[in-house]
Amino acid sequence: MSKRTKLADIVIEKLQQHISLGKWKVGEKIPAEPELMEQFAVGRSTIREAIKTLAQNGILRVQQGSGTFVNEPGVSSETLEQRLRRAAQQELNQVRILLEHAIIRLAVAHRTKAQVKEMQKSLKNRAAAIQADDYTTAIDADIQFHTTIAAASKNSVLADLYAGFTHVLRTSFQQRDSGSVTQFSHTHVLHEQLLEAIIDRNEVAAIASFDALLQHNSNAI
Repeated sequence: MSKRTKLADIVIEKLQQHISLGKWKVGEKIPAEPELMEQFAVGRSTIREAIKTLAQNGILRVQQGSGTFVNEPGVSSETLEQRLRRAAQQELNQVRILLEHAIIRLAVAHRTKAQVKEMQKSLKNRAAAIQADDYTTAIDADIQFHTTIAAASKNSVLADLYAGFTHVLRTSFQQRDSGSVTQFSHTHVLHEQLLEAIIDRNEVAAIASFDALLQHNSNAI
């Protein structure tokens, strides 16, 4: 990936944040290129690349001779997965906390014996992958474990949202761990504690285990 593309990704993220958080309203003209160049300390080509991407996704509208404007909500063709991929890590963590807290609470109440067995199988596969230093299988088993918890919530919307989130999690693992199973090894006991709390229908302990897990991962970034 080129330096310009990396800078463009950063600018895209910041522009999207300004729009999402209401700094620039729907129909409002965003600052001109020179002002954006100064604001983000990047060159003209980077600004143009960022605006082009957001315009292609329907988030911005470029009018020749008039400027660039914020589009109406719903006009964007960008998928949730694409939006999540561009989000800052802090924002992703905030979304994941809200999503998984809701999933865990419902899973504690509604999980079945069959789903518990599936979670146990996933953790067994995760442990075996760690032992074998098999990074790819460790990722797959980890995601399968959490996906089964999402299914146990008995809420199809939450399960679908989590399914979209797993693609971002996989990328996050790959960027953080550089092919090493070390981080998976360090957090395995927390996964086991989360499972035990779900089995015991202990919502407080389950949430605490997940929070400890996410905190450990955040510290490792």
